[in-house]
Amino acid sequence: MTCPHTPRSAAAATSVAAALLLAACSAPAGTTAAQDDGGPAVVTSAYPLQWVSERVAGDAARVSSALPPGSDVHEAELAPSQALALSDADLVVTLPGLQAGVDAALSSTPPERVVDVTGAAAVVDDDLHFWMDPLRLAAVGDEVAEGLAAADPDGADGYRARADALRADLAALDEQYARVLAPCRGAVLVTSHEAFGYLADRYGLEQVGISGLDPSVEPTPARLRAATAAVQDSGVRTVYFETEATDAVASALAAALGTGTAVLDPMETSPAEGGDLLATAQENLAALEAGLAC
Repeated sequence: MTCPHTPRSAAAATSVAAALLLAACSAPAGTTAAQDDGGPAVVTSAYPLQWVSERVAGDAARVSSALPPGSDVHEAELAPSQALALSDADLVVTLPGLQAGVDAALSSTPPERVVDVTGAAAVVDDDLHFWMDPLRLAAVGDEVAEGLAAADPDGADGYRARADALRADLAALDEQYARVLAPCRGAVLVTSHEAFGYLADRYGLEQVGISGLDPSVEPTPARLRAATAAVQDSGVRTVYFETEATDAVASALAAALGTGTAVLDPMETSPAEGGDLLATAQENLAALEAGLAC
């Protein structure tokens, strides 16, 4: 699902540390973002974590992303101001291994409170796209509520109530996916790379990635043979690409085998204006219902 990532170089990590140290030395002692505006400042390391945090925070806390808008979550470099925002936050919500720049900044100057969602999301091995399973995402919402309650005890009841509402929405989404995809159990899901394993596991699909966990690595001949066999043997009608770009190898495979193509969004980055994670999940479900051989 999520790609393995190469750690930042020692020089890059050192530059992050230096920027944080310089900013810390120039900041007034004891000042935090929360003290500036009267509510906890929450910084997140990926769009799904930002979306969950915003739902749980409501109007009682301010949520932002450590990454520039529209940036690739795996490759983005943090500016010194973004690294400082992490160290100065009242709460950081992160998934170690997903964003190397965030990991380096947190290691250099850790904030007071960090919610590492690895345990709540029950992350498996190197697969980090846990948010493709709505119930894992709901569990992260509960964890964020507890982190916010610790940072802002007066708002604890509100955070927990909003986490309950979020869980209800995600449970309804899960029920919808299960109902719509029930006739597709056992169907082969061919994707440009393996970003949808949690979704496949949750709803009884068999994911076949043309590339593995890392989309930047060219698929091996063995993978191409496996994908070709999956299409030929299982009656696959659709090869799915990710949102950002059409993979040339996957496109060529689809053309050679006479299948259609469609888009699945891995939901790593914020959607277009007016959308959100739930809306994107609905679009994914429609694409699966239309394209799988059920």
